[in-house]
Amino acid sequence: MRTNMPGTNHAAQLAKENPDLGVGVHLVLTCGRPLLDGHKTLVDANGNFRKLAFYKGAFNIDLDELYREWKAQIEKFLSLGLEPTHLDSHHHINSYGQNYTVFLELVKEYNLPVRNNMDEAVFKDYPSIKTTDYFEKSIGLSLKDMDYLLEVFKKYHSIEIMTHPAYLDKLIMTNSSYTYPRLEELELLTDPRLKESLEKLGDIELATFRDI
Repeated sequence: MRTNMPGTNHAAQLAKENPDLGVGVHLVLTCGRPLLDGHKTLVDANGNFRKLAFYKGAFNIDLDELYREWKAQIEKFLSLGLEPTHLDSHHHINSYGQNYTVFLELVKEYNLPVRNNMDEAVFKDYPSIKTTDYFEKSIGLSLKDMDYLLEVFKKYHSIEIMTHPAYLDKLIMTNSSYTYPRLEELELLTDPRLKESLEKLGDIELATFRDI
């Protein structure tokens, strides 16, 4: 859940109505506005977070600012009466530059599992951090190609498959570069044939980060 976005309160209510869902904090640095005021390096001239393109080159931000902002986003989540199952980040921004050091500091502080999207060396240096054995970014490949998915399950015990299912509205259409594929993912995930195909693969359990 992105706690700096307009739909935060609605998302929190849905999470409470569906307690079996695993809901984590989706830390934000590249979309919308920060929760805290006074940042000098995280925002543009209008006070909005810098776009992802800024971080794709060499960049320099105040990591103390980043720590305070991300901690505020986690605390906002907790203030909504929710317990996060894990931490990850929007646009995988936790894996850019030295951002991962702040991310790991918060992971240890809140003792939460994480998405497996950082360099393998990071997890070797921090073996106590909990994550899945494998992270699959391509839902189109992993869920449509059952042979591929079967091979993945043979190799790994726990797998996270990233998805972005959604109904489109003006907010998404004007603020996201990832639009119509969300509808395709929604259709795929709610297709009864997907469940049937997964059941045919054998001993597969739908889990959350609570089970890691």
